[in-house]
Amino acid sequence: MICLSVVRRPVAILPIDSGRYGSPEMRRVFDEENRLQCMLDVEAALARAQAKVGDIPSSDAETISKKASTENVPLKRVRQIEARTKHETAAVVAALAEACDRSGRYVHLGPTSSDILDTATALQVKEALQLTLRRLNQLERTLLRLTENYQDTICVGRTHGQHALPITLGLKFAVWLREISRHISRLRECESRVVVGKLTGAVGTMAGFGDHALEIQRLVMKDLGLRVPEVTTQILQRDRYAELMCGLANLASSIDKFSTEIRNLQRTEIDEAREPFDLETQIGSSTMPHKMNPRISENISSIARVVRSLVQPSLESVVTWHERDLTQSAAERFTIPEAFILTDHILTRMNYVLSNLRVSSDRMTRNLGLTGGAELSEALVNTLVKKGMERPKAFKLARALSIKTAKRQKSFQDLAKQDPKVAELLSKKELESVLDPRKYLGKTKALIHLAVSTTRRERRLRGLSS
Repeated sequence: MICLSVVRRPVAILPIDSGRYGSPEMRRVFDEENRLQCMLDVEAALARAQAKVGDIPSSDAETISKKASTENVPLKRVRQIEARTKHETAAVVAALAEACDRSGRYVHLGPTSSDILDTATALQVKEALQLTLRRLNQLERTLLRLTENYQDTICVGRTHGQHALPITLGLKFAVWLREISRHISRLRECESRVVVGKLTGAVGTMAGFGDHALEIQRLVMKDLGLRVPEVTTQILQRDRYAELMCGLANLASSIDKFSTEIRNLQRTEIDEAREPFDLETQIGSSTMPHKMNPRISENISSIARVVRSLVQPSLESVVTWHERDLTQSAAERFTIPEAFILTDHILTRMNYVLSNLRVSSDRMTRNLGLTGGAELSEALVNTLVKKGMERPKAFKLARALSIKTAKRQKSFQDLAKQDPKVAELLSKKELESVLDPRKYLGKTKALIHLAVSTTRRERRLRGLSS
């Protein structure tokens, strides 16, 4: 029997690799080609700095800078060398030195591998954070619009999944708006601690860089637009990345919360808001033609779980032996790219859902009446107390009326009108006013105004349109 081997073309294994999740821009930040370019950028910046302080000839630094690109140092060549040396950074250094000919003797003069790897990661994190913040600014703008557009759209507020008191849809969006604004603030603050490179050499003493070590590090980080660390071991300390990952997981959890609310509001028996669904072409179920499932919101919740799961290995990576080990290295090749790419995915999808959200104010009005007006029982209690009734008695009275309403005897308002104790303190006209949902929204308008004005002010400070 002759067995013919079939040569298969490489295929994607993970859905990130196939392009299913994350934007092309974010995936490009973390692809192999860009990773190599970031490492070459660090080597080039180092050569330029060493030339400025007089440690290497300027002409050689110029050659290294010119050759430090994936066009001259192709990924394929680096892989060939790495297959032999079993060392990633050494392979990059060898390939760059090879491309630089005689100037190659000055490539990688003084640094340890971690200097190149950690600084390259900082370049990627810098770009990824900027893209993430851009997505957040877009989502914040969408929520600003929704908050203002629906500030007067009345609906029922729910606690424990039960009808509670009237609110407006705008107030719900205002809460989400400020939550996103806080995430923007957190990530901007975190940026100063994670967009940090290093050139401190083996064990962090800078011995390999000679007398100009501090100046070389300062020049390189200025060149690359990164911050200088106060002090390091042979690697950057991973509390920085742990903070970043916790921040991204926290953000993912908020987006998950929004999607969960939309999924609940889209339930057939509630049907107050729906994510977009293309009636012409989209199919909700392979077997039930009528289905219009909240698939985008469910997908967001699913992806958010993965982002949260990346926190644990990031916290574990804070722990290293002595001045360095490699226990964090392999984990970070998964956690950092995945966290950014998946967060980018859910931010983009949530902005799409909210930008095209289908709101049914009629259904909200109908649902508000499901309890027969009992959602205003608190308003009745408070009014009766102000009229002189003791609060325990007022509460007991309103509760009794609510129970009768729940048994579908009559509406809460009709029962209250017939109650002699209520009639003794309130006229029918006063009672109708007390039990009008639109008159029991408290400081909703003021709260929405505060959320919107605060957000607009913060956006102006960020240089964005308010």
